[in-house]
Amino acid sequence: QVQLVESGGGLVQPGGSLRLSCVASGLAFSGYFMSWYRQVSGNKREMIAHIYTNTDGTTGYADSVKGRFTISADNAKDTVSLQMNRLKPEDTAVYYCKAEGIGSFYGRNYWGKGTLVTVSS
Repeated sequence: QVQLVESGGGLVQPGGSLRLSCVASGLAFSGYFMSWYRQVSGNKREMIAHIYTNTDGTTGYADSVKGRFTISADNAKDTVSLQMNRLKPEDTAVYYCKAEGIGSFYGRNYWGKGTLVTVSS
């Protein structure tokens, strides 16, 4: 059974930092393209960062978080993290981890249940 479990959300003041983690189990981690999405209530879920967990390690970011957020992966721990710095009130959202299969795992997609980030003074 595949599980993605996010953690690290919480309340932080504007300008502060948080680090989110997503631990994957039940899948071959290096066979998946890992990404972080966020969703504000009533809005569409948007991708904010992604990483290839194979030897390539290529990353990408939405313009809204570029330069402030950093995604990383630890293949030994089947974990993808999102370091969020210089947080703004508009970063308030539920953050989700997603695994999308590549290569022989193409078509297999999994979501975590999300972790809430609130940026407020």
